[in-house]
Amino acid sequence: MNFDYPPEAEAFRSEFRAWLETNVEPDLKDAGAMAAADSPEAFERMRAWNRKLADAGYAAIAWPVEYGGRGAGVMEQVVYAEELSGAGAPGTLNVIGISNIAPSIMHHGTDEQKRRFLEPMLRGDEIWCQGFSEPNAGSDLASLQTRAVADGDDFVVNGQKVWNTFGNIADWCELLVRTDPDAPKHKGISCLLVDMRLPGIEARPLVTITGEREFSEIFFTDVRVPKSALLGPENEGWRVAMTTLTHERGGVASLHLGVRKKIASLLDLARTTDRRGRPAAEDPVLRQRLARLYLEGEYLKLLSDRAVSGLLHGREAGPETSLAKLVWSECESHIAEAAGELLGPAANTGTWGRDRVYVRALSIAGGTTQVNKNIVAQRVLGLPRG
Repeated sequence: MNFDYPPEAEAFRSEFRAWLETNVEPDLKDAGAMAAADSPEAFERMRAWNRKLADAGYAAIAWPVEYGGRGAGVMEQVVYAEELSGAGAPGTLNVIGISNIAPSIMHHGTDEQKRRFLEPMLRGDEIWCQGFSEPNAGSDLASLQTRAVADGDDFVVNGQKVWNTFGNIADWCELLVRTDPDAPKHKGISCLLVDMRLPGIEARPLVTITGEREFSEIFFTDVRVPKSALLGPENEGWRVAMTTLTHERGGVASLHLGVRKKIASLLDLARTTDRRGRPAAEDPVLRQRLARLYLEGEYLKLLSDRAVSGLLHGREAGPETSLAKLVWSECESHIAEAAGELLGPAANTGTWGRDRVYVRALSIAGGTTQVNKNIVAQRVLGLPRG
């Protein structure tokens, strides 16, 4: 499937590509927001980049114009992702806030909340995290137990969250809490916009197997949060959460860009890596594995294009996103395995080594493999619940 890009999308491509050629410095090439959670220098470099994107109108092109965006359509957003990838440029530092949380504030927030939060979020002046998952409420998010009890003009919050991306550097948190423990589990949840500097909040970084501090666990002990921080109606937090998660999962349409870039790099390595006096790419077994890998990347692009096509025809993000996420995580694992077969012990160091141990996380992020398989089984294939 190949799209015919409309003239306005191609005009935007030319404009954005020219801007990137002028503004992407060498130290930004292939950088990313995740490194900023582990390095103060990387954090400040990425914040400066976030502000530069915002000042030029490129931090959140899909946002409405009145909030600092460009009101960009689907194809402009596709072009945006393609050009960032092609330039080796990072996206924004405040990716959780801009991509996931802002749509919830725009949809459910008060006018005062929109005025207060959206502009500093856009520029990366205030970093956001999501306080969703808990030790016993991950894929089954509605089982969360962090409590918020009304007390005068405040909620008093107690509980624990885990796997919070940017939790250790965030200024604010979109926090899901249980405000009615007697209601059915989806009905007694509320959403709060919480200042991470309030007394009683402790964020503890979680060091992953890669040695990075991408995630944190956050503890709330008698934290007094003003009721004005409520996003949406009390006990209607599940609807707010679904708005956030829809935008989180909707981003899978561009996942093929990074995957196909890695596959292309691996193919180049196979052509230049010596194996018994000949290019490794001439080994028939390895060549078959690499061919299969290439086709996986192209299949992922097809799934992504189908999701985009659905949006262009007025359909909301559907099962294609679950399929794409499932294929993406499996393909990333296959890339790491193929790198090991191609490079041998050398694949245990550098970028390939880091990716080899990190890929297990990709079967969890954005919805676990098991959950996505259930969604595909029930919503695509029409199978009964087990």
